[in-house]
Amino acid sequence: MTDGRVGDREHPTTEDLVSYTFHVDLRGIVDLLSHHLYASPRVYVRELMQNAVDAITAVRVTDPEHAGAIEISAPKAAGQPLTITDNGIGLTEPQVHELLATIGRSSKRDDLGFARHEFLGQFGIGLLSCFLVADTIQVRTRCGDNPTVEWLGSSDGSYQVRVLDGDDALAAPGTIVTLRPRRGAEEWLLPQTVRELAGLYGSMLPITVRVDGEPITAGLAPWETGEGEAQVARRARLLSYAEDAFGFTPFDVIDLDVAEAGLRGVAFVLPMPSNPAARVAHRVYLKQMLLSEGVEGLLPEWAFFVRCVIDTTELRPTASREALYDDTLLAQVRESLGDQLRGWMTRLGTVDEAKLQQFLRIHHLGVKALAVHDDEMLRLVEQWWPYETTVGPMTLAQFRDTYGVVRFVPSLDEFRQIAAVASAQGLAVVNAGYVYDAELLSRLPALDEKITTEALSASDLSTRLEELAPDDELRLRAFLVGAQRALDRFGVEVLIRAFDPAGLPALYLLDGDTALHLDMRRGQEDVDDVWASILGSFTAGRTDRPQLVLNHRNPLIRQAVTVTDPDLTVLVVEGLYVQALLLGRQPLRPVDTAALNQSFLGLLGRAMHGGAA
Repeated sequence: MTDGRVGDREHPTTEDLVSYTFHVDLRGIVDLLSHHLYASPRVYVRELMQNAVDAITAVRVTDPEHAGAIEISAPKAAGQPLTITDNGIGLTEPQVHELLATIGRSSKRDDLGFARHEFLGQFGIGLLSCFLVADTIQVRTRCGDNPTVEWLGSSDGSYQVRVLDGDDALAAPGTIVTLRPRRGAEEWLLPQTVRELAGLYGSMLPITVRVDGEPITAGLAPWETGEGEAQVARRARLLSYAEDAFGFTPFDVIDLDVAEAGLRGVAFVLPMPSNPAARVAHRVYLKQMLLSEGVEGLLPEWAFFVRCVIDTTELRPTASREALYDDTLLAQVRESLGDQLRGWMTRLGTVDEAKLQQFLRIHHLGVKALAVHDDEMLRLVEQWWPYETTVGPMTLAQFRDTYGVVRFVPSLDEFRQIAAVASAQGLAVVNAGYVYDAELLSRLPALDEKITTEALSASDLSTRLEELAPDDELRLRAFLVGAQRALDRFGVEVLIRAFDPAGLPALYLLDGDTALHLDMRRGQEDVDDVWASILGSFTAGRTDRPQLVLNHRNPLIRQAVTVTDPDLTVLVVEGLYVQALLLGRQPLRPVDTAALNQSFLGLLGRAMHGGAA
């Protein structure tokens, strides 16, 4: 039996559980939101303007012809207050309590109409940004025929509300927000700073905004076209805007439009190469109020060659209103904008080939990155981008039409090793050693089943070189045995073939796969037993080695194979080996450097001894 206590029950019910309420430190919440939610104190101007715009928008719901205006008065001297006045809808006393003093609850805010689509944001949380520059916030507001209400909020989390009458009351509906700078934050309320920030955030607003009587709203927004504005004039205006906003004169201008996100904008193509790893930030407006100059994630990662300015009505900002919420709609926008940039490149190929080629010379890396996954862009690369080949620069389409099979080397080092020899043999090979090239060439057959590609490694080249006659092989056997013995300590296999150019005595061939396993084997010598065992598991059973191919058509090699002195053979072979390393742009290990010194000094000594004799 039990005495009815919850602790004695094996399975307590919901009715048995006691609920408690969180204890919230209002001062701490205010500090968290105002000092840690926002990246910079400068956003306080944006949040004040946002609230004023929303108040004016609320009036226009019932009075579309309402001439809204926002007046900002900056302090004339240190310590004096900043005020921002609007002729918007204002607030009643209950609304003041609900909107200005409630954080995190939206139901009443929605009921009052301030969460509707037309509004930039909500009161309350944005107003807290003012605590970045002030210890107290005074709001005097009047809604319709209701009395004027004063709300005085403090950074310690407390607030006071009172009804004003007489001379303190507002003569007409609207709101006045007053901030007195706190110590150390005076610079943010200086007239010049206030004008700059108001112009930055509010210059595109469809509402008149004045700072100390001077309007800060600009002319046409970049995403708009003026009535009767010629295309040439608009382009000149956009080029000037890009110079002012981004610091460059764009290569081209692309209009952007995504209807489902209420998005209009312009993409400016960079006139110089850009780093794919660099941070790509865009200027984003929300209902014509600047959200941020540094919004990331708006475009696909491959589109690092453009900078955008856009205005949207549907994309959601984060709580700090300094970035976009990464939701399904933003993903759709990102895809749509990528399609529009892709379409611009495709159109260039049909209407302005010279401009497309110029664009590719600047931004081929971004186009290749897209072509890895996009067939349309792969066709564009195949048709227009010139590749380095052993027979000179050619597009892949030209190479395929001329040679049929598209043979390519996937490593820049390997291409450098074989380029001269392959060219001399009449073997056409594409250099696919740069970023994305090998992937693109491997994908070519997916475009057209008639396209054939073939990866060629450095070690494959030795099989395409002319082998010697059996009699010559037998005659040179003794020399090859001595040469192999001399180079065994370097881990190199010695071959002799006949190939052009005849002036090249030896060729060092090392493909990427062999180089990787060589690095692993060498790494085993520099790590402990555990890691040596792990690395050994990858190299077990592999005997592949780099190759030193001696050219039987070279006069020096023909003379070297007649040497019978074993010591001289070692010096000659080591010298040929190191020279081939240097010609192949291979790094020299300590053992290779030692061989270079030994062969050079040894051969020099024998030459001088022979001369003296």
